[in-house]
Amino acid sequence: MTIDYYDTHAAAFFAETRDVDMEPLYARFLAHVQPGGRLLDAGCGSGRDTRAFLERGYAVTAFDASPTLATLASAHCGIEVETRRFQEVEWLDTFDGIWACASLLHVPLSELPEAVRRLARALKPTGVLYASFKYGSGEREHHGRRFTDLDEDRLTALVSGIEGLEIQEIWTTADRRPGRESERWLNALLQYLE
Repeated sequence: MTIDYYDTHAAAFFAETRDVDMEPLYARFLAHVQPGGRLLDAGCGSGRDTRAFLERGYAVTAFDASPTLATLASAHCGIEVETRRFQEVEWLDTFDGIWACASLLHVPLSELPEAVRRLARALKPTGVLYASFKYGSGEREHHGRRFTDLDEDRLTALVSGIEGLEIQEIWTTADRRPGRESERWLNALLQYLE
């Protein structure tokens, strides 16, 4: 359902998100990753963030569940973007940082712990995971997409069930897209200490 939405609306989504200024979020995330480190853009959408990280000298791997978006992202950022779902992440001890910006929120709540566990295992020891969710609680469907919304308590409960993963910071922000400033986001930096 959600993948079909992005395949069908890929061009519009790409145009709407490609130029959004994410600089404040990059700064918080990259402060925890050494220059030139290995990053995974997990659910990369338009490839906007992959491109930004490549331009800053990081080694980036990227994937998206939508084949159409993956193709558009590949063209935008200049590297091959894999078509993959979170449930198919199999890297181990590979990345210094993982960026899951507005992507894990499409994973059903029942599958979210395993998806985050897979990302944690893909991190090197002391690696960091950035994740963002629409602020709220519970699951919903909106215009053909599934969302899992989280608040601080639900995120804390999720992370507490994943061995080795610890919360470094949780904060809320307004949506950075023009006209969407009233929408709230829950942001988290998590560190893998195994």
